[in-house]
This record gives sequence, C-alpha cells and structure tokens, in this order.
Amino acid sequence: MAPQDATPAPLPAVDRGRYALWAPAAEQVEIRLGDAARPMTRSEDGWFTLPGVAAEPGTRYAFRIDDDGPWIPDPRSLSQPDGVHGPSEVVDLAALRAEAAPWAGADLRGAVIYELHVGTFTPGPDGRGGTLDSAIERLDDLVALGVDAVELMPVATFPGDRGWGYDGVGLYAVHAAYGGPAALARFVDAAHARGLAVLLDVVYNHLGPAGNYLGMLGPYFTDQHETPWGQAVNLDQEGSREVRAFLRAAARQWLVEFGLDGLRLDAVHELQDDSPLHLLAELSLDTLVWQEDTGRPLTLIAESDRNDPCTVTPVAAGGLGMDMQWADDVHHGVHAWITGEREGYYGDFGTTEVLGRVLPRIFEHAGTYSSFRGQVWGAPVDPASPDYDGHSFVTFLQDHDQVGNRATGDRIHASLTPEQHAAAIALVLLGPGTPMLFQGEEWATSAPFAFFTDHDEELGPLVSAGRAEEFAEMGWEGTIPDPQARETFTASMLPWDERGEGEHARILEWYRALIALRRAVPALRSGDLADTSVQALGEETVLLRRGDVTVLAHRGEGPVSLPEAPPRGEELASFGTTTADPQGLPGLNGPGVLVVR
Repeated sequence: MAPQDATPAPLPAVDRGRYALWAPAAEQVEIRLGDAARPMTRSEDGWFTLPGVAAEPGTRYAFRIDDDGPWIPDPRSLSQPDGVHGPSEVVDLAALRAEAAPWAGADLRGAVIYELHVGTFTPGPDGRGGTLDSAIERLDDLVALGVDAVELMPVATFPGDRGWGYDGVGLYAVHAAYGGPAALARFVDAAHARGLAVLLDVVYNHLGPAGNYLGMLGPYFTDQHETPWGQAVNLDQEGSREVRAFLRAAARQWLVEFGLDGLRLDAVHELQDDSPLHLLAELSLDTLVWQEDTGRPLTLIAESDRNDPCTVTPVAAGGLGMDMQWADDVHHGVHAWITGEREGYYGDFGTTEVLGRVLPRIFEHAGTYSSFRGQVWGAPVDPASPDYDGHSFVTFLQDHDQVGNRATGDRIHASLTPEQHAAAIALVLLGPGTPMLFQGEEWATSAPFAFFTDHDEELGPLVSAGRAEEFAEMGWEGTIPDPQARETFTASMLPWDERGEGEHARILEWYRALIALRRAVPALRSGDLADTSVQALGEETVLLRRGDVTVLAHRGEGPVSLPEAPPRGEELASFGTTTADPQGLPGLNGPGVLVVR
C-alpha cells in the first residue's frame, strides 16, 4: 500500500446565512429572490456572493449564470420543495436540531445494521409512498428485532417522487417526497431516542442525468477518467480542490449538523483519484476531527468492488481509512451455495469449498482469477492484521442491489424453504462480520424489491426500454416490471400485517433469536477471523466454528450429524427437525440449522 500524504486541505464551514455560489466558469451570476433578480458579486476564486443580504429561512431562490440561461437551484441547497429543477429553499438547520436530545453515539463495528428504503419501508400516510415520518412509526419494531443501527438508502434529492436515490443531484438536500430536511431531523432524533444509530447512503461517484447543473458552473467533472456513467467527478484535476471541498462539506453536514452516526459511500472504486491524498483518506481524516468536535463515534462504510483490505486499513498505515466495507463475496458465497444459482458473477461461487473461504477470509477473489471479470482480482485478508478484523466487513444475505438488480426483484427466500432460509441467515448473523439485514427479510416478506424510477417523459421511456433490453440479452423470458410504472413501486412496499402469520412469524422469531444469541455469546460477538473456520461435510452441509460455538447448516433433504460431540453439549438454537445419530451425536433430519457449544 502506497503511503498517503496525510494532510487534508482546510475545510471552511458552509455559511448558511448568506447566498453564495461557486461558478468559476461564469462571468456573471444573477440570483432570483422571490420575483426579483439581482446581480451577484464575483471574487477572484470564482465565488459569487450577495453582500449585505441575509439568507432568511423559507426564502425561495435560484441562480442564472448568463442572461439567456435557465434558473437553476443551489447545489448546496438543503431543500428542493419543487424538485430537482425548481428553486431552492433556505433552511435553518440549527433550528431543526435545536431541541435534539443528547446522544452519545455508538460504535457500529460488529453491530447489526438494518438497511431500508424510505419510500417502500411503509406505504406512507396515503398509501402512495413512505416518508421519514411514517418510518418513525416502525422504529419500535426494529428495536424489538434487536438491530443496532438503521441505514437509509439515499435521501439526497433525485428526479420525480419515487426511485432508489442513486441518481441524486441535490447532494445536500433531503428528498421532498420523504418530508425534506425537517423530517430527517425528526427521524434521527426518534431513532436516537430508541437507542438506534442512523447511517446514510451517499453517492459521490456520479450525479444523475436529470437536474445535474454542476457542469455549467465549473470543473466538477473531468474527461481524464471514465466511469460507467461517463465523465468522472473531478477529484484530481484543475479546480478539484473546490470539488473535493463540496463533497467533504456534504459529508460533514450529515454527520455533524444533522447528527447522523455514519455514511455508507456508494461504489468508491469509481472515485477516480490520483491525488497524493485520496478523497476517501481525506474524508477519514476529516471524520476523526469531527468525532472530536461532536464527542461521538462516527463511521464510514465503503462499498468497494476492489476486494482490497487497503480500504479498511488506517491512513497512517497506507490505507484509505474506512471503518468498514461491504463484503459482496460473502453474499455471493452464501447465496450461490443455498440456491444453486451459478449465472453471471455467481459462476465462481456455490461450493462448500468456496463457502469455507469466504466466511472466515471474506474475499474469494483475493489475488486470484475472477471468471466474471476475466482477470486476476483482489488481495487477501490477513486474519492476524492489527489494522482490521472481521467487524471491518459488512456481510449480508440480502441488500438493495442483490435483490433489486434481479429481473423481477424477487427475494432469496422466495426460492427457498424456511429451513434453508434459516440456515443461510445463520451463517451471516453468526459469522465474524458486521451483519446487515435488508428491509422485510426478517419475516420473509412476500414483497419483492424491484427497480423503480419516476423520470420525465423524455428520460422515462429510455429507462424502461433499457431495463427490458438488458434482461433480454441475458436470456430472460419472463415479464420485466416496468421501472416507470407506479405499480412496480407500490408492489415493493412492505406488507407489515403479514409478520404475524404462519411461516412469516416463525422466521421473524428466528431472526430475533439469532440476533439475541449473537449479543449474548462472546464467541459470536467477536470479529476474530483467526478464530473462525469452516468445515465441509459434503456439498450440502457446512460447519461454521466461532470459538467454542459450532453452527451446523444443512441445505439438503437427508439426515446429517455433527462429526463429534460439542464440548459443552449445549444446544443454543435450532431451526428444522433436530435428531441424533446412532452414536448420539446431534444433527438435523432435513434442511435447517443447529447451533451448539
């Protein structure tokens, strides 16, 4: 790992009491306050201001960078009541947080995280979409489940009312359909009052195509690097200092001003940065300062496709300094083994041999050949590293990508028996990682989580056609839900009433039991990778060992027993039909899971 130049650039605080716009590409800028337009004053560094005029809360305003151009919103706006093209609204964020109760924060390494999408987590007050306020009404259910933190999918303003949020363009604003910034402040306070930490998914690697006006203002993007979305965000070319400050200040807003506990940074491998100090390392160093300022632990989680433990290695040791990173290989290993799927990126997964590598060592591709990528990929995790451990990797059976990027958004449990579902989630929740659940999986919800959008008449049909063509090329013969159709969105809303019914209730109790077991047993709370091992008993059965605890997970129909008696002879939990072989060794008669010590 190359050493980082550990000297972050100074980050001036955002002054929300004045109107300001960084537009070095512009010679002149006008601001419209209500119905009146006024010229702004330009400084040598490309900032335009309006001296002597205070930004009063509730005021609507917009900018125009030439006489014939459109009126555009403030890229640092906290509120876009009329959407991504409408005027911005001044918000007094300090006033929104003025009555927030004290919160000491939480160390989230090893915690149980719950990922949710605000629009589908509940049907909302009118059944047309969830809001942050309606989500508050379900927080007690998450407390009863036993989770420690809630991770919100992106809430930054995006086009239309409904969508996943990864095409956001207002990186400081809270989506109006979710309730805006005041609702987020209420949600954070309500979660903290219940002992739940709050994480937010943020997207700094690209902006959506609709409402993205940054390119008109200055060098926010560069053609020196390419991403799947086109030009990269400018992190290392001329003008990048202000672009980096734009992103860093957005992160600070969420963590310090809104009082959130952490950020999940989307697809950081597309943050193309050849600077001496990578943006992620700079954010890591910033966050250490903000922790001191707030007196609370703050967490940065990276989604990275690189399979490189450098991501979670401290900056001082040459890494990027993230606290955790998502571990897709663990998902792929468990998913492909329990379902038998081998298509696409599951091609290198599915055997008990692979499962035996990813559960204790996180990455299957760790300097080895990836057939999906067609090249050698990744770097190995060191189980004895002093810089990270199992808790540095977020593991999951379901997440928004792995469900929603399937053709119909079908959940993994739709193709499994309850016993197989129970076995699969036990390998995740009782493993050495930091486990994450995706909304509704805890009761095997009947709702899918499909891909849905709400683009305009020009972009919407292109998205619908592109989605259909993508899966047609993969040989998919079924009907693809139209992402633009409202029914695709409403079908993804969680039906909370089914939680008390039949197998839904049985699975819910199993999730609660596993989370409680993880909290109660020291070996299961540990992130020690060196004390984690997997033994295959054929292709249908694995033994996951965590210290003195053994997890027997079986996907097949036949009977299976432990190869030896557990030291204490104590059953901690089971799902399925338990039995004993002629020698009295405990086991399972059919699919399921048995936890002993």
